[in-house]
Amino acid sequence: MNNPVPVTTLFLDIGGVLLTNAWGHESRRLAADFFHLDYSDIDYRHHLTQVTYEEGKLTLDEYLNLVVFYQKRTFTSDQFREFMFAQSSPHLEMIGLIRKLKEQYLLKVAVINNEGREMNEYRIKKFQLNQFVDFFISSCFVHFRKPDADIFKLALDIAQVPAGQVIYIEDMQMFADVASDLGIRSIRHKNYLSTSKELASMGLKIK
Repeated sequence: MNNPVPVTTLFLDIGGVLLTNAWGHESRRLAADFFHLDYSDIDYRHHLTQVTYEEGKLTLDEYLNLVVFYQKRTFTSDQFREFMFAQSSPHLEMIGLIRKLKEQYLLKVAVINNEGREMNEYRIKKFQLNQFVDFFISSCFVHFRKPDADIFKLALDIAQVPAGQVIYIEDMQMFADVASDLGIRSIRHKNYLSTSKELASMGLKIK
């Protein structure tokens, strides 16, 4: 019987896996309610600018000027930014799991995510993700985003590992499928329990 290919590397999404989503539709709706904005209007403007913002080609201030502050408001940009950042919270069980697996199996750990720069840097620092993540292939840093397969190819190049040694944990099925097409074993993350069971079946079991 052939020995299974060893897992040497984990690729992870941030929003929906390690943390809550950074600036998803739930957060935008909460912001619309809190600041008394027309949600359909800011959501429409968000979708027009999302790709450019997440690819690091707009600053957060430039994004907000297009999406929120294109007209006079009764609140400031700083107040709105503070609200945006406050929506992030950690999935502590998943963070703990990844930390333990990294230590136990001496894994490389990389993040592949779509986020604007200011939000991405805030979340990395706030939740100390760089304590266990070795490198960040964030859309705002590399200037392209999932589902572009090149972002996964770049991560493989930087990690210097073959695709067969990588497991990718992602909450969006489409993005998991793109990674799978490149030979990366992918887990569609639903919750801590299901993901930990799938990881164990692939050889990464907490002892």
